[in-house]
Amino acid sequence: MATLQERFKRITTFIFDVDGVMTDGSVNALESGEQFRTFNIRDGYAIERAVHSGYRVAVLSAGSQVGVRKRLEFLKIKDIFMGGPTEQKIYAYLGYLNRDQINEAEVLYMGDDIPDFQVLSRPNLLSTCPADAADEIKAVCDYVSPVPGGRGAVRDVIEQVMKAQGKWLSWLTDVEPFKLHNER
Repeated sequence: MATLQERFKRITTFIFDVDGVMTDGSVNALESGEQFRTFNIRDGYAIERAVHSGYRVAVLSAGSQVGVRKRLEFLKIKDIFMGGPTEQKIYAYLGYLNRDQINEAEVLYMGDDIPDFQVLSRPNLLSTCPADAADEIKAVCDYVSPVPGGRGAVRDVIEQVMKAQGKWLSWLTDVEPFKLHNER
């Protein structure tokens, strides 16, 4: 059986749930009926680095809030699957893999609650969850982040993968140092 580090090295695709993973699971309900979420900026930075480095990043969520979709689009996530029935996440997941011919052994999925159970239980993907995931989810995951959902768990798994592959800070060596006008 491959070690966790070896499995991190194989990842080409990240798939994330939203509520409880990219957010802390809180829903703020306004009098207008709008429900908004709060996202972690460091998670967003890691997602941008992953996309820029050529990883596939997808989101699979039963929610369908316009504001959430706009945030995901701002992060340059192209594969956004939102609004399906919670108990049918498995079908959206399998459809995505089939559509893009993605090798399941190269997928890292992060979920936090019972609707993610069928996906996280698949033996070939790298199943992950935040520290505050449901106990049933923690029991089936290959990696439980030490960080709670919405507080950096997404960044944790992206960093783990990119560091294992030598890509996390590799872009820094490509950046020309900024020189002040009076430096020559």
